[in-house]
Amino acid sequence: MEPLAVVRAVAIVVAAYLIGGIPWGVIVARISGGPDPRTIGSGRTGGANVMRALGPRLALVSGILDMLKGTVAVLLAIALGAGVGVEVLAGLAAIVGHSRSPFLGLSGGRGVSAAFGASLVLSPVAALVTLAAFLVVLAIWRYTSLASLVGAAVGGLFYTVLILAEGLPLALLGFSIGAPVLVWLFHLDNIGRLRRGEERKFGAK
Repeated sequence: MEPLAVVRAVAIVVAAYLIGGIPWGVIVARISGGPDPRTIGSGRTGGANVMRALGPRLALVSGILDMLKGTVAVLLAIALGAGVGVEVLAGLAAIVGHSRSPFLGLSGGRGVSAAFGASLVLSPVAALVTLAAFLVVLAIWRYTSLASLVGAAVGGLFYTVLILAEGLPLALLGFSIGAPVLVWLFHLDNIGRLRRGEERKFGAK
């Protein structure tokens, strides 16, 4: 890789991380005059906690903005012609930024929205499979965290099979495997609460 291409790749990944780190849940709360989502529930800035703090409408706004972080990060790499590998790294960087925001002292959400937004660009079909699995699990068990974990795993597995079956660039495996791994890592505390039967159900105060 040419030195200029390396510099461009690094700049894109750093930009993707910063984009991912934009704390839309906190910003929406401040603009609306509602409570900071970090002061209630899990103390996170993800969709479920924003829902508890601000209600469904503002949670939807925040969720869409969080999703667009992953979308914009990947589109930035595509627009600059950085290649598939950098597109994957940009998507992963946005996920990390969402959960480890430099603007919130390395705290944030769980990375689910940003991961979904990135997958909408990299593989819309895999994104739809992820969403379908998420909604089915949420409807049956009403645990947002469980739905996110299952959705990430199912979507990642589907995307991996798709990449191998259709002969897509193997660099995409970095996202099909890396994104679910990150989502699961950022849900470790939720996994503990699920195992102990202490996790809050969707809609619970």
